[in-house]
Amino acid sequence: MMNNIRKWSRYIHRDLSYFLAGMILIYAISGLCLNHRRSFNPNYSVDRTEYKIEKNLPAQAQIDKNFVVSNILADIDEADNYTKHYFPAEGQMKVFLKGGSNVEIDLKTKNAVYEKVSPRPFLSALTGLHYNPGSWWTTFSDIFAVGLIVITLTGIIMIKGRKGLIGRGGIELLIGICIPLLFLFL
Repeated sequence: MMNNIRKWSRYIHRDLSYFLAGMILIYAISGLCLNHRRSFNPNYSVDRTEYKIEKNLPAQAQIDKNFVVSNILADIDEADNYTKHYFPAEGQMKVFLKGGSNVEIDLKTKNAVYEKVSPRPFLSALTGLHYNPGSWWTTFSDIFAVGLIVITLTGIIMIKGRKGLIGRGGIELLIGICIPLLFLFL
C-alpha cells in the first residue's frame, strides 16, 4: 500500500510541479524585487539629469505657470505634463509633472535637476501580484497555496529510506522549519 502511495505521490508531485512552476518563478522574481526595494524600485526608474537654464529668469514673484511651461518645460519636452510649481525656499523652484517627474531649479545659478520617472511595466506588474489586486487573485492565490502544500507533502512521502523523511530528508525538513522560526523569534 505504501508503495502505491509513493507511486501516486511521484505522479502528482511531478505534474503539479510543472503546472505551478511558472507561478513559482513569478513569485520568486517579484519577491526578490520587493526584498530589495530600499535600493531598487521595481515599479519605476528615475533618471536624473542636471543642466543649466540658458534663458534669463525673471524675479521669483513674476514666475507663473505660462512662464514655466513655455520657458523651462518646453526645453525638456515636458510642456504638456505640467501640474504645478512652488517655491520651497527663496531662490528655489520645484515643478511637478504628470507621472511623478519633477524639475528643481536654483533661480540664482540657473542650475536645474530634472528627475524623469518612468514605469517599469513588467516588474511593476509582477510585484503588483504580491499586493493582491482583486478577489479573483485571492481565489487563485489560495489555489496556488494549496498546490504548494500538495507538492510539498507528496515530495516528503515519495522518497523512502535513509534519503527520505526518516533519514536525511527529515533532517533537512527540520532545518527548513527552524530557519524561519529563528528569524521570527530572535
